[in-house]
Amino acid sequence: MAVVTRILLDVLKPHDPSVLDLARALGDLGDYRVCVRVLEMDKKTETLEIEVAGADVDFEAIHTVIRDLGAALHSVDEVDVSGSSVDQQTE
Repeated sequence: MAVVTRILLDVLKPHDPSVLDLARALGDLGDYRVCVRVLEMDKKTETLEIEVAGADVDFEAIHTVIRDLGAALHSVDEVDVSGSSVDQQTE
């Protein structure tokens, strides 16, 4: 079965919680490498590019954390998926 190994998201969030708190919350979901870039900042919000990479990235859990912290997922801009050669041979 194919698994997501990397995902790049466009997210809009209020200034609170901080970018560091958001990154830590995402990193706590699993054995992930999380990279957050602030693309734009205005009076009340920040536009972020969030990259999450790992052996099996759980998009639904990531989306839940983003939403629970008061942010909005604007788009999924890139996705890397890895298939298992063992699974592909048995299909």
